[in-house]
Amino acid sequence: ETESTLPMFLVGRISSAHAGVVVGGRSLLLSAGAVRSPFKSFIDEIGEGGFCVRRKSVVSDALKGEGGTSKDKVRDVTNSPPLTLEHFMKSNANTATADVPNSTKRLKKRIKQTFPVQEAPRLDGRRVLINTYGCQMNVSDSEVAWSILKDAGCVKATNTDDADVVLLVTCAIREKAETKIWTKLSELEQLKKKRKGLQVGVLGCMAERLKKQLLDESKCVDLVAGPDAYRDLPAMLQQATDGVTQMNVVLSLDETYADLSPVRHDPESPSAFVSIQRGCDNMCSYCIVPFTRGRERSRPVESILREVQELSDQGVKEVTLLGQNVNSYLDRSTLSTTLSPVVNSRGFNTIYKRKSDGRTFAHLLEQVAAVDPDMRVRFTSPHPKDFPDDVLFAIRDHHNICENIHMPAQSGSDTVLEAMRRGYTGSLYRELVDRIRSILPNVAISSDFIAGFCGETHEDHLATLSLMDYVKYDMAYLFAYSLREKTHAHRRLDDNVPEKVKNQRLQELVAMFHKHAKTNNQNRIGTEQVVLVESTSKRSEDEVAGRTDGNLKTIVPREFEDTLTGERRTLTKGDYVVVKVTDSTSMTLKGQPLFVSTLEDCHTRIDVQ
Repeated sequence: ETESTLPMFLVGRISSAHAGVVVGGRSLLLSAGAVRSPFKSFIDEIGEGGFCVRRKSVVSDALKGEGGTSKDKVRDVTNSPPLTLEHFMKSNANTATADVPNSTKRLKKRIKQTFPVQEAPRLDGRRVLINTYGCQMNVSDSEVAWSILKDAGCVKATNTDDADVVLLVTCAIREKAETKIWTKLSELEQLKKKRKGLQVGVLGCMAERLKKQLLDESKCVDLVAGPDAYRDLPAMLQQATDGVTQMNVVLSLDETYADLSPVRHDPESPSAFVSIQRGCDNMCSYCIVPFTRGRERSRPVESILREVQELSDQGVKEVTLLGQNVNSYLDRSTLSTTLSPVVNSRGFNTIYKRKSDGRTFAHLLEQVAAVDPDMRVRFTSPHPKDFPDDVLFAIRDHHNICENIHMPAQSGSDTVLEAMRRGYTGSLYRELVDRIRSILPNVAISSDFIAGFCGETHEDHLATLSLMDYVKYDMAYLFAYSLREKTHAHRRLDDNVPEKVKNQRLQELVAMFHKHAKTNNQNRIGTEQVVLVESTSKRSEDEVAGRTDGNLKTIVPREFEDTLTGERRTLTKGDYVVVKVTDSTSMTLKGQPLFVSTLEDCHTRIDVQ
């Protein structure tokens, strides 16, 4: 009950052969041999007020050697990530006692310590610039990191020249994304030669994937922090000032940052991201995510609803629920009468054993939609296996859950899908699309595709084009395959499609997408769409840009005559406006504003096509 109110100052981390110790805020590493022989000497090293986290294989043996058993003294952290002090402190007391058998009075005396509550280091006035690369999860992560640093006293820098600390929140999904980071680090290395005291940190997926390489090849990096280590950033920055490079890339089985309220980079934006889940269990053969973000775990429903309510109170008009496999969300944190069985899409399967009953994604969707009927709800990125009917019914029955579904197919070939370990065939995917459209006739569907995956033949490529031709996607994210180390494909498959062929196939996928997207948008001309105004158009101050329920970018005049009131109006960020579509391209709609109202009223007044 008290974890969220407890401090976090544990800096020491455990490797498989070491035990980490924190003494007065400093971290030590002791070899397994030093711990075992003798254990009393190890305790002496801790000193008064110290704290020790112990690897079971190391410390339990030592305790047994002292005449006790490890059951009551050491939490089993074998095959699990190192834990923070929070997990070891009991209730809301300011002291914690390790209960050691009476057989060794001296050992008991040494382990029975008082642990004063300590706050995270203060970094008052430290100017921090956070540059974010990659997906929306990284945007959310950077807001979490900034929330932690802001609480520690940091202030936001506006540019590199103004910053004391530059943090890069990185992506490792493709080689191109990592190349951008190496280029940026080269620039920062030159800047550090001119500016003594500038600190540079690499955060996120690339930090997890290339931890040692970052320190070996980049002379400017002061700290490396994986996606589950952001709580340690204040301590790491403080200790890095002594010239000691800091690294924490330990993946957690339970960290979701559920107790934090992320600080948005753009408080004026009408849209916000809410992370509901971290990690992924799918282990698709091409994907690095399980290795950079760890196992899948979900936030409790209550913490998500609290954050959504806070955003509603701030005037946010649209939230996007985020997760690596967002629709496999399952809250098992509390026993409840609302528990539901976990159900796959019909015919779809997984390579892992699914968890049992819990509060499912459909339940969460309905709860979030009920927070504010005037707030749109989106979600990304889902997996096709997790679209049982109750998710589709929740979207159908709530006007503020957008009828926009992202369904990453990756390929249309059964052979390639099996090699990718996706858990479905092309025909099953088509059946799911048909099922979705039977329940949500106006749905806009988007997807991801990879060109040139390991072993892909020309016939496999044609099968992908055939699937795209069948579905006729409104949006697609298309990439040539990029081999990632650690993945199943890297270990077991042959990346044997030449780059030239990959790029040629990619261009054919792009052409197929634009062909259908252009036709889809032309068919929307004359329809009325509900648009949330997001910003001024990049091309003209006299126009604004927003997105439809189906997530289609729409450009409209800023000023217009409201057909409901007859008054002249000027559109601003956060307005819901009904727009009559007058023109289109494959990527954009153009239209004439009709009237501004609440989201519910807009949907009530028009028949959205």
